[in-house]
Amino acid sequence: MTAPAASPLTAPRVEPLADPRALYLHVPFCPQVCPYCDFHKMRRSEGLVAAYVERVAAEAAATAARWPGTLDTLYVGGGTPSHLSDAELDAVLGAIARNWGGLGSVETTLEADPLTFDRERAARWRAQGITRVSIGLQSTQDDVLRFLGRSHRGGDGLQAIADARAAGLEVSADVITAVPGQDAERDLRAVAAAGADHVSVYTLTIEAHTPFARRGVAVDDDRAADDFDLAEAVLGEHGFERYEVSNHARPGHRSRHNPVYWRGEACLALGPGAAGLLPPEADDPADTAAVRTMNPPIKAWLRGDPPERTPLGGRDFALEKLMTGLRTVEGVDLDGLRATTGIDVATSFPDALATALRHGLLVRDGPRLSATRAGIRVLNAVLRGFFAEGG
Repeated sequence: MTAPAASPLTAPRVEPLADPRALYLHVPFCPQVCPYCDFHKMRRSEGLVAAYVERVAAEAAATAARWPGTLDTLYVGGGTPSHLSDAELDAVLGAIARNWGGLGSVETTLEADPLTFDRERAARWRAQGITRVSIGLQSTQDDVLRFLGRSHRGGDGLQAIADARAAGLEVSADVITAVPGQDAERDLRAVAAAGADHVSVYTLTIEAHTPFARRGVAVDDDRAADDFDLAEAVLGEHGFERYEVSNHARPGHRSRHNPVYWRGEACLALGPGAAGLLPPEADDPADTAAVRTMNPPIKAWLRGDPPERTPLGGRDFALEKLMTGLRTVEGVDLDGLRATTGIDVATSFPDALATALRHGLLVRDGPRLSATRAGIRVLNAVLRGFFAEGG
């Protein structure tokens, strides 16, 4: 028997966002503050770090009481998490393991600076349950590293890759391109040859209120576009596939945590300035599809101030999922998007969708919507069309 068609006045049934099985922990402490960085970060002091460790334990206990279970993935980012001492890192990882029965069962990533570890320390991390290290390499060229305000030298970054691999860790390396005076091809070939199985390539971006912005540093847009194409070509020669705008991996070495963000799945957040995404709760507005959370900066976070909560209605959540999902080769499952947001892209954004399809910037294969190579290059412009129509 065929079910009756839904009335146009009837809101579509929305499946609740699944409970979170991913966690992001923010560690704000850095050996140095880089002139291009606008993340929530600071130099360490012993008293401040001790207070941070104690507060993480309390926050983990409270969060796990509300969202119990086990974790599939854990990402410890920063800042520079590897700038914590062994005892401090033991304490924060121990708090997570106690409250969720372990670290990430599928993947546990730690961000690390090349000067903060050697082969012995990397092996210690592996024994703790860390499975993957993301190394803030940025460049292999000493003059470029000095320009970027980094303390390590090119050889230190390559040695860090070797040490992490020797310890049995999955290795991802960050590279910044479009830096004045940089030979981006040299950097990319060096990192691939050193044995990294995952490379995140970011175009230098000048954020407001950073030292680079105050100094008037500028990025050449043509150079940035050329380096974007260069990254795919050079890394492709070494067996990498670009699977997201900034991320390249050899087969079997894609990040398991980051797709949580790209697919709009729930994620817990611990630490000052950490952002999460949660299912709606009983006191949220009736049309809430998901809730974006943002922890306060460290002073307010240390005194226990709650996160800022931003309920996302179906349309806003759909736009977020389009914005992140279209950055990936996987694209967006339109049926899944409709199920979790109540929004049908074809009827809610008909002009933006039709324009992008007509110009070959997006392609639709059944329920799957993805960006073409041409679309990836101008993805921000494509997305502006959806946001403008969605407003």
